[in-house]
Amino acid sequence: MSDRLEGADLVRAAACLVVLGHHLSQRMDWSVRLGPMEWMRVFVQLGGFGVAMFFVLSGFLLSRPFWQALDRNEPLPSLRTYAMRRAARILPGFWLALTVTFALTITAFGNAPTAALVGRYVAGLLLVADWHWLTLFPVEVNGPLWSISFEVTSYALLPLGFIALFALAPRLGGGWRARLAWVGVIAAALALHILFTRAFPPDNHSRGWDYGLIGGAKFWMPDFNPFGFFAMFAIGALAGAAQVRLARWRAPVFDLLAGLALLAVLALLWWQSRQDNTESYGLLEIPYLFPWFQFAVGAMLALMPSALRLSAIADNAAIRFLARISFGIYVWHYLVLELAHLWWFPSLGQGGMRNPLTFAQACATVLGISVAIATISYYAMEAPVIRWARRLERRSSAGTPTLSPAAG
Repeated sequence: MSDRLEGADLVRAAACLVVLGHHLSQRMDWSVRLGPMEWMRVFVQLGGFGVAMFFVLSGFLLSRPFWQALDRNEPLPSLRTYAMRRAARILPGFWLALTVTFALTITAFGNAPTAALVGRYVAGLLLVADWHWLTLFPVEVNGPLWSISFEVTSYALLPLGFIALFALAPRLGGGWRARLAWVGVIAAALALHILFTRAFPPDNHSRGWDYGLIGGAKFWMPDFNPFGFFAMFAIGALAGAAQVRLARWRAPVFDLLAGLALLAVLALLWWQSRQDNTESYGLLEIPYLFPWFQFAVGAMLALMPSALRLSAIADNAAIRFLARISFGIYVWHYLVLELAHLWWFPSLGQGGMRNPLTFAQACATVLGISVAIATISYYAMEAPVIRWARRLERRSSAGTPTLSPAAG
């Protein structure tokens, strides 16, 4: 089985562009006619859908070695290796972006280093910012970093689900019975989501985006919580389960099925772009049209590797490059956007851009700098740390079941 999964890079690159386009589109004044930039309006309501795509994709990729081991009646893959890979891939880039943003918040943006600001930063460093609205946004001027702690919590919860599944393996075996049992993991996540929303509702004092990031966090929570996002992640894991079973086949019918899944994703995004509801709460008030959007993305991921023509189109050099540096774009672009507003484009505040030419210049500047930083970050720091972790992994895991490279 190839370590490269056609369609995965496409989803990763698309998710990155959706988030970036959303944050740029927020800077336009849409009360005026914008001529050639009107097409950007489609991104206004789509930001969080990029986050949802990342969660489904991560669950899809990280679950596959567990499903493969389960189907082969092998032991649970090394959780030490799993943790090392996740730490090597996420922590260096995230901690650097978090720390640089925190320093610039105090210096360039003039925020006082209050105990609350420092506490939020520390919660971000410790990857626990997702458990309370006070810390949900670990720093000012780089809002997208809120999702990293949610993703790390999903990294921790995923093996717990598989530990339970492997314990049941003597009764269930592999195959579709094990996949059906994973639905129970999703149901458990939804039950915990309900308990969280009922147990920890924020008060209404200073609640809402008019009160800054903290007010916005109170507005999001408790519907935004680790268990609801893990449910998205677990749907991705279910898609990984399906892909492992389908991997032996490649046929034209999968082009049709994967194409329909892709059309479903695009249709949901287009429909949402016409709404006036950024969070798009779905089942149980979980955001981003849960679970329909997540199932559509998961279906596309599960089917695309078995397609013939469509998989080749989805796997090209440009998409692979953008996917490779997408994490860096995600964690740096908003800080770049705020610095561009501070230093070069005074009208680049929320809803401040009225001139399409100036907006195009600002977009090109933000995109170019973000791609440059992300490229340097990946090749100078992220990739060397990943290689170091793999060497350490090989030395310490001789004879121990471990993870396939595709899970990294």
